[in-house]
Amino acid sequence: MEPLVSQKAGSEPEEGSGGPPRSVPDGVVLHVQRSSSLRGSRRLQRSIDHAEKRGSLMSWIPENIKKKACVYFVESCKLSDAGKVACECGYTREQHLEVAPRPPTFQGKEWDSETHVKELPTDAFGDIVFTGLGQKLGKYVRVAQDTPPSVLYRLMTQHWGLEVPSLLISVTGGAKNFSMKPRLKSIFRRGLVKVAQTTGAWIITGGSHAGVMKQVGEAVRDFSLSSSCRERDIVTIGVATWGTIHNRDSLICPTGSFPAKYTVDEEGQGSLTCLDSNHSHFILVDDGTHGHYGVEIPLRTMLEKFISEQTKERGGMAIKIPIVCVVLEGGPGTLHTIYNAITRGTPCVVVEGSGRVADVIAQVAGLPVSAVTIALIQQKLSLFFQEAFETFTEGSIVEWTKMIQDIVRQRQLLTIFREGKDGQQDVDVAILQALLKASRSHDHFGHENWVHQLKLAVAWNRVDIARSEIFTDEWQWKPSDLHPMLAAALISNKPEFVKLFLEQGVQLKDFASHRTLLYLYQHLEPSCLFHGKLQKVLAEEPAGALHMHHVAQVLRQLLGDFTQLLYPRPGHNEHRRSRRLLVSPNKPKVRAGDNPAQEINLHEHTSDHDTFTMDPVRDLLIWAVVQNRQELAGILWAQSQDCTVAALACSKILKALSEEEEDTDSLEEMQALADEFEHRAIGVFTECYRKDEERAQKLLTRVSEAWGKTTCLQLALEAKDMKFVSHGGVQAFLTKVWWGQLCVDNGLWRLALCMVAFPLLFTGLVSFRERRLQAPSSLARARAFFTAPVVVFHLNTLSYFAFLCLFAYVLMVDFQPTPSCWEYLVYLWLLSLVCEEIRQLLCGPDEYGLMKMAASYFSNFWNKLDVAAILLFVAGLTCRLIPATLYPGRVVLSLAFIMFCLRLMHIFTVSKTLGPKIIIVRRMMKDVFFFLFLLAVWVVSFGVAKQAILIHNESRVDWIFRGVVYHSYLTIFGQIPAYIDGVDFNLDQCSPNGTDPYKPKCPESDETRQLPAFPQWLTVTLLCLYLLFTNILLLNLLIAMFNYTFQQVQEHTDQIWKFQRHDLIEEYHSRPPAPPPLILLSHLQLLLRRVFLKARAKPHKKLKNKLEKTEEDALLSWEVYLKENYLQSQQSQHGQSPEPRTQHISSRVDAMVDLLDMDPVKQSGSVEQRLASLEEQMAQTARALHWIVRALRDSGFGSEADVPTLAPQKATEEPDAEPGSRGKTEEPGDGYHINARHLLYPGCPVTRFPVPNEKVPWETEFPIYDPPCYTAEKRGAAATDPMGDALEPLSKVSYNAVDGLTDRRSFHGAYAVQEGLPLNPMGRTGLRGRGSLRCFGPNHQLHPVITRWRRNQDGAICMKSGRKMLEVLVMKRLHWEHWALPGGSREPGETLPRKLKQALGQACWLPFENLLRQGTEVYKGYVDDPRNTDNAWIETVAVSIHFQDQQDSEHPQACDPGVSIQWQVVDRRIPLYGNQKPILQRAAALFGAHY
Repeated sequence: MEPLVSQKAGSEPEEGSGGPPRSVPDGVVLHVQRSSSLRGSRRLQRSIDHAEKRGSLMSWIPENIKKKACVYFVESCKLSDAGKVACECGYTREQHLEVAPRPPTFQGKEWDSETHVKELPTDAFGDIVFTGLGQKLGKYVRVAQDTPPSVLYRLMTQHWGLEVPSLLISVTGGAKNFSMKPRLKSIFRRGLVKVAQTTGAWIITGGSHAGVMKQVGEAVRDFSLSSSCRERDIVTIGVATWGTIHNRDSLICPTGSFPAKYTVDEEGQGSLTCLDSNHSHFILVDDGTHGHYGVEIPLRTMLEKFISEQTKERGGMAIKIPIVCVVLEGGPGTLHTIYNAITRGTPCVVVEGSGRVADVIAQVAGLPVSAVTIALIQQKLSLFFQEAFETFTEGSIVEWTKMIQDIVRQRQLLTIFREGKDGQQDVDVAILQALLKASRSHDHFGHENWVHQLKLAVAWNRVDIARSEIFTDEWQWKPSDLHPMLAAALISNKPEFVKLFLEQGVQLKDFASHRTLLYLYQHLEPSCLFHGKLQKVLAEEPAGALHMHHVAQVLRQLLGDFTQLLYPRPGHNEHRRSRRLLVSPNKPKVRAGDNPAQEINLHEHTSDHDTFTMDPVRDLLIWAVVQNRQELAGILWAQSQDCTVAALACSKILKALSEEEEDTDSLEEMQALADEFEHRAIGVFTECYRKDEERAQKLLTRVSEAWGKTTCLQLALEAKDMKFVSHGGVQAFLTKVWWGQLCVDNGLWRLALCMVAFPLLFTGLVSFRERRLQAPSSLARARAFFTAPVVVFHLNTLSYFAFLCLFAYVLMVDFQPTPSCWEYLVYLWLLSLVCEEIRQLLCGPDEYGLMKMAASYFSNFWNKLDVAAILLFVAGLTCRLIPATLYPGRVVLSLAFIMFCLRLMHIFTVSKTLGPKIIIVRRMMKDVFFFLFLLAVWVVSFGVAKQAILIHNESRVDWIFRGVVYHSYLTIFGQIPAYIDGVDFNLDQCSPNGTDPYKPKCPESDETRQLPAFPQWLTVTLLCLYLLFTNILLLNLLIAMFNYTFQQVQEHTDQIWKFQRHDLIEEYHSRPPAPPPLILLSHLQLLLRRVFLKARAKPHKKLKNKLEKTEEDALLSWEVYLKENYLQSQQSQHGQSPEPRTQHISSRVDAMVDLLDMDPVKQSGSVEQRLASLEEQMAQTARALHWIVRALRDSGFGSEADVPTLAPQKATEEPDAEPGSRGKTEEPGDGYHINARHLLYPGCPVTRFPVPNEKVPWETEFPIYDPPCYTAEKRGAAATDPMGDALEPLSKVSYNAVDGLTDRRSFHGAYAVQEGLPLNPMGRTGLRGRGSLRCFGPNHQLHPVITRWRRNQDGAICMKSGRKMLEVLVMKRLHWEHWALPGGSREPGETLPRKLKQALGQACWLPFENLLRQGTEVYKGYVDDPRNTDNAWIETVAVSIHFQDQQDSEHPQACDPGVSIQWQVVDRRIPLYGNQKPILQRAAALFGAHY
């Protein structure tokens, strides 16, 4: 049973535990209704999925996660808060399990957690809601302290649904409330939230509502209140101790709480603590005790370490999750946390000004380690801990000094955030800079190091960090090195990084290979509409493997059938080759991991498929557009060459996708992006048109091979880009096409005169554009005149009017049983119209199949009207030729005449006055169509009611229709039935029995048939209501609809008319010049050419023009140049707009406020530093001048003078230092062994006695020095000194001499022997005994340094910083963390080390011994090894073996399968154990090589 009453803890908490509105398109109401129903179905599906996840969680957690519970009561001397007897675990007897085993073996024994605590399935998990603080749900779980971190990680990522983080931020510090300066608090909160929000990090704290955890929670709270709903939530995980949580009973439910209501009660919590309401997830660590703080620290440490070892893969790039520790304030527990983090290689960011431990470390971080003395630390502790300083003992101060020295020594892992100092303004920048600085000192070096840093920046999505820290002058990036990161930035939609990589010289033509494109399409967003369409295409394939021609099929559906496939289907051989290169959509064959070579291989070009990618920028642009990525598409479009066609094609794709998109937000985004691309196309075309009208018009009709052999104009028309088509340049081109070879300034009256009297053509009445047509006697003038579309149009218009007049004459005057000659002429005329429609159907500008040509033909409304009129005419003609149906035939022909007259509206669209009005009429017809649905409801309802009330059993269908529909419809216009109110009741006007076919049936009347019998008041009331709703409501609604349509269309009437004008121009541009019925001659000519000569119809020359290669390249280059002008003008306009100017002024004002708010001491800090540096330089200059004077006088140029002593200069980086690295110099006074004083001895739980630098020498007094003793058991007992502290077995050992087969002499001379044990010549280590070494005193080792010159592919020696580069042979075992030089301890009497023998094999022993004899000794002496103790240490001899010829050292192989051997570049960041790097540096210096 879980405790019901909280008991006062026996210990105190320990620090460190924790645009203008658009008009509504047609059908938007339908779309909204469909979207609402879709959202409802999605909500239902989400609720079902949520219930399934909850059920899975309820079954998984009890099976895999346990809790701890005390099962035996052992009375404690401490009482509970209620004054009751408590167990040693902290719980009372009633709070223990009701049914618990009480083995007799427990009786009489002291309480022990291992034996008295039992593991049971957890009973506290689910959702948590904090009462009174909103309904924000969190997650929580109670876990045992020994729960595997892998289980918790699986819980968080799979069951809690957390995304794998790109960064882990562990915040530690004071567990009690502390005060911070308001400005520092604001900077910390803002920076912490920013780094978590931008990088997708997890923040891990202690989870309680106090101290640093409370600061983090309030930072998250402030962000959630000010952020928009689209911004990602910040994951804040609290790892707290279950036994110290107040009100934890409300969290207990064996089946899970969904949710559990938790109350934060700070007043009644006592010595316990409450959970922080602003954390999103809680892991409550249980060890079966109550009131004991710090239980969660080991599990939290293991969990953070496990997470940092995981890999996050996204966008083809994998990185290990980096971890950083952020420190605020804190006490002893915080110091241990920092020390452990630094020891594990975790970078730490210490916030100066937060208090206590953070300020102590910040104060001494800039000092040399030798200056960090016990006295200094004692002074800082008294300053920052004040009253609490009295609790510090001498031993604790020594321990603090040792740990702070070790922390400060690792400067690459320690970052001090100082408010407003050193250019630091934000905590987020400091955190990310600390991670990059730490990564530079790890295993990565050279190119690999910079690539690793760039991976981190891309994963964090911090382009500012990449610009300031990575893309500097310190490293020259090759464009090919950035290809993997560019792919990751594209897939993860990070446009700023794509822009940055392009600025760094990445060429998209080198990046976008066939394999890369395929890889990108395999990583489409699953929610993308294009992804769903692509899956449908793949489902139709038997193999189901993705190829680029599948993408091309979907793109052709979006662009239109008038385009060709962008990626053609490969042949059989190419298909087989591509299958070997393809990557499965679900399981990519190429996994981009930490090895950059694997990633780069993904983007290598493949010759088999380079022909598929004609334009890499186009391919990447399409990939971005189909996913509706606005910023990314804009960046890629700016790189495109065929930019106008590209913009219009993107607009077409987006509009096609928006028609199928069901999500309203995505639909609006697609439409906005389509409008933006149309605007860009207009902008570029405007620049071109202003520069050169003729070349700009060539862009409209140029056939673009890259975009499916289509043109700008065709794409704009298919995409319905009315703004582009209505552009002045496009309209000028259409006008030019409309007038053919005639000059545009010819008046219509001149054309009319020439059409009537064509000899006037040779008088110069009309002018032509071409010079060859200027001669009046040229016959070509007549051909040019009559083939001009404007002339063809007017001739056809006159012909059509003549046809209508003749048709009307035949119908009204000359319609005889036997057709007359005029009627036959009408038939002939109609035959010419039919032939012309067939020609338009079969001889389109694009060669489709018959079905596609028919679909394209019937997509035009006027073609449908033409076909309907022709079919109606044929039906009437058929009836007319049959004598029995002569009259019905005339009726049908009359209806056909009406439809032919309606066809005149298409002719009138050419008029700038009538054209827009016809468009408005067409739009209003749609309104009338929808209005009739509403009107029909009222007409039918009133008509049926009226008919039923007035007439009894009317059987005549025609009179029923008249009474129900016709009379009701006429009533709307004021024709009221005379008998409906009984006033004009007259039976003479009706038929009593309904027998008169020309009269309606009489209404209900009395027996005398003189008075009406129907209820007059009811019919009058119905009539009034009917007129009220129809005449007033519905008709006014129709007027309002017309007005809305008029206003809506009137704003864009000019655009719509200009857009539809193209159809008329294109029709008459392709039409034969002769008007009907003379056009039959042209049709006959076409038929003969097609049937007998097998000649195909010629495509349009002016509306689709194929340019020569040189001319096309010149035109595209000119277009790109003007596109750059357009982009620059847009950028300039954006910079001059009020909003960015206001933001710029605001940022500058904020910067001034920051400077004014800054502490004057901090403001003057940098000035003081510069003055101090200047003074030191002046002093050195003065001393140098004095020395020069003395040297001159010594040479006889003057008298004797005192020679000044030069001040020692500060250590600087070596000239060949790695860019971005700090040269590690030996600080004065810090020449003691360091690794040998690490507090944790390797391979065992022994902790050394802390030994600060100043207490290392044996000569220095250290009264409290009391180190523990440790001697490990060795297997080879014969070759190992005895164990234990007993001196008797060691009395026979001869130190400082050769003791049998063991050489106990030191390279540093005789060492002291105290109480029968040798003393380490380098000083104290904090541990007595032999440790894990083989013998007391020196343990001799041998380390061969095997090197060769690093050569390039040509065999030349590589150079760096003017020095040759070496490669060294290193080895590594499975359990080793780093690489090491091949060598180790030698067995007594042996020449080669045992480990080296195991690696090389027996056949290589003798040759290697010969090489050692010929080698050069580079070092002999003490090795600073973590295994050293006060009485045993390691000394080594390092011998350099160099191979001049690379062939002598090829292919190193290890005989031991557990050993890896390889050549590594000699560099200061080589992943080698630290105590071996000085040896390697000496070997490099021996050859004058780079290090």
